Amino acid sequence: MNNHKNIPATSLKFVLQEKQSLTQDEQKKQLALAAITAISDYAPDGELNVFSNLEGEDFYQDIEIIGNIQ
Repeated sequence: MNNHKNIPATSLKFVLQEKQSLTQDEQKKQLALAAITAISDYAPDGELNVFSNLEGEDFYQDIEIIGNIQ
């Protein structure tokens, strides 16, 4: 019935079991691969920097303007 609520707990259980089954060298290799894969996300045009163009924007001023229009 509410089995979908168990998905995160079950997923975490599988991840922990997988981690425990790996040697330290295998764990290090997986971490290195994950780090290499994430490099492009942190590049200047990467997905994690999409909103950096908004830095310095006055968000609250925009909200005030919208509020005054309505």
